[in-house]
Amino acid sequence: MRLAQFTTAVLLGLAGLTAAQAVVNDTHTPRVDARQARQQARIADGVASGALTAPEAHHLRHQQRHIRQAERHAKADGVVTAQERKRLARMQHHASRSIQRQKHDAQVRTPKAS
Repeated sequence: MRLAQFTTAVLLGLAGLTAAQAVVNDTHTPRVDARQARQQARIADGVASGALTAPEAHHLRHQQRHIRQAERHAKADGVVTAQERKRLARMQHHASRSIQRQKHDAQVRTPKAS
């Protein structure tokens, strides 16, 4: 165990980082970002197909905006903790279920008369 800690300290030293800097720079959230992109695409597909009405799409986009704000808040102090990552994942799970329910409910957008 001590050898592993020593090796880590040496490698960080060679990289010019302290252990604190290595932890503080942990604000990357690629999973959150990728899931956000997929959810936004699902909303756009629902609007294009008519499966989502305008009010439904507005509500779902508002949910996505709220998640982006929570992500920015989590990154503000320079580190996204495990607890913050869980909260973001929980919010995204809730939004995903909302998208699923709204796209597959009985409401559909009626085409405009020409």
